[in-house]
Amino acid sequence: MQNRKVYINPHNNLLSLEERIYELVDVKQPNVFRNLFPYDEIPKIAFNDRIVPHCFPEEIWITDTTFRDGQQSRAPYTPEQIVTIYDYLHKLGGPNGLIRQSEFFVYSKKDRDALYKCMERGYQFPECTTWIRASKKDFELVKEIGIRETGILVSCSDYHIFHKMKMTRAQAMEHYLNVVRECLETGIAPRCHLEDITRSDIHGFVIPFCFELMKVGAEYGIPVKIRACDTMGYGVNFPGAVIPRSVQGIIYGLMVHGGVPSELLEWHGHNDFYKAVTNSTTAWLYGASGVNCSLFGIGERTGNTPLEAMVFEYAQLKGTLDGMDTTVITELAEYFKKEIGYKIPSRTPFVGANFNVTRAGIHADGLLKNEEIYNIFDTGKFLNRPALVSVSNTSGLAGIAHWINTVFKLKGDFMVDKNNPLVQSLKGWVDEQYDSGRVTVITDRELSEQIQLRQGEFGMNLPPITE
Repeated sequence: MQNRKVYINPHNNLLSLEERIYELVDVKQPNVFRNLFPYDEIPKIAFNDRIVPHCFPEEIWITDTTFRDGQQSRAPYTPEQIVTIYDYLHKLGGPNGLIRQSEFFVYSKKDRDALYKCMERGYQFPECTTWIRASKKDFELVKEIGIRETGILVSCSDYHIFHKMKMTRAQAMEHYLNVVRECLETGIAPRCHLEDITRSDIHGFVIPFCFELMKVGAEYGIPVKIRACDTMGYGVNFPGAVIPRSVQGIIYGLMVHGGVPSELLEWHGHNDFYKAVTNSTTAWLYGASGVNCSLFGIGERTGNTPLEAMVFEYAQLKGTLDGMDTTVITELAEYFKKEIGYKIPSRTPFVGANFNVTRAGIHADGLLKNEEIYNIFDTGKFLNRPALVSVSNTSGLAGIAHWINTVFKLKGDFMVDKNNPLVQSLKGWVDEQYDSGRVTVITDRELSEQIQLRQGEFGMNLPPITE
C-alpha cells in the first residue's frame, strides 16, 4: 500500500490512490464458479453492493457481426445479399459512421468474394474487418486481402481454458500473447474476443491478460482492441451485482485495472436471459465505446444484441441520432422478408408487423384523437411506418376510422371519424363476421373490398388495396 502513488484523477479531479496491479493466478483446478453456475439449478445472481461509477465515453458507436456471428445460426447469405446489406448498413450509419465496422469470415471463396465486393465500395464506414482462427496462415491470408484489423478468439473462462483447450491459465495466456504478437508482426491490428467473459476469473486471469495485451500493443505501436463477449448471456446490469456476472464491474475492471481505454473496448452480448440490449447499453454507460450487434438480433442460440435496438438506444442516450437514417431499418426488414425469406416475429420492436399496431378499441380511440397517446414516437417519420390499427371485434368505430385514415393517408378535412356513415357501415359488417363465429383478424384486403362495395353510397372514392 505504501508504494502506491497518489495522483490527480483526470476524470474527477480528486486525489486518487494508484490502482493495484493484478497478476495471473495460475490455479491447478478450474474455477467454474459453481456457487453461481450450478448446472443442475438455475444460475444465481449474487450481490456485494460494490458500486462503480458511470464513465460514459465522449464517443460511442456500433459494430456489426451480421456476416459473422449472425451467419452461424442460419443459411449463409449469398455474396450479392451481403453486399446489399452492407450498403444498407452504410446508409443507416449516416455521414458520421456510427456503424463503425462490420466483420466477415474469410475461409471460403464465397466469403472472400463478398468481402472483396464490399471493400470495393470504398466506404470509410462500416470498415471491413475479419474474424480468423489464431494461426500464422490465417494472418497471412488476412494480410493478403488487405484488412487493417481482425478479430481473434481468446477464450478466457476456465470452462474453455481447462475443459476445451486442456491448458492451464499460464499456458493459455502465453499461447494467446504469442498469437497476438504474430498478428502484430504482420502489421494487422488484433481485436481480442474474450469468449465467455461472464464466467471467467476477472481478477485472476482477464485483467492481467488485458494488461499484458495493452503492453504488447504499445510495444508494436498498434492498438489491441478488447471485445468482452457475454457468450452465454449471463451478464446482468444490476447495481452491486458481483463479477463475473456484473457488466459494469467487468467494464470497470478492464478499464481501471487492465488499462484498456474506452476506444479499444467493446461489448458483445447474447440474449439467453433477455438481457442483450440492456447489457449493451450498460457497457456504453460504464465506459465501452463500442457495442457489437447483428441485424434483428440474428445469431447463435437466442441471438445477439439487435443492431436496430442499439440505434435507438444511442439516440436516447445522446439526445440525437447524429445523422443515422433510421428509415433504412424498415427497408432492411422488407429486404430480409422479400429477398431473403426471413420471417421477423410480428411483435419484434421497430421491425415486427405488429410493433406499432393496436387492436383494442379504447387504444384505437386514443390514436384517433392524438397519435402520441399510444405510439412510442413518430414512427411514420423515423421508420416510414405510421401507427396502425388492426381491425377485429375489439377495434370499435374508432379503430376502423383510424385504419381508413392511416391506410389511405387521409389528412385534415378529408379524415373520417367515428360518426362517418362509411365507418358505421363497415362496423356493422365487422360485427356480423364475429357474431357468425369468426376468430381471426380482418385483413386489409377484406376491408378494402368492403369499402369498394359501399363507398359510392356514401360519396367517397378510395382506391382498392392490391396487396
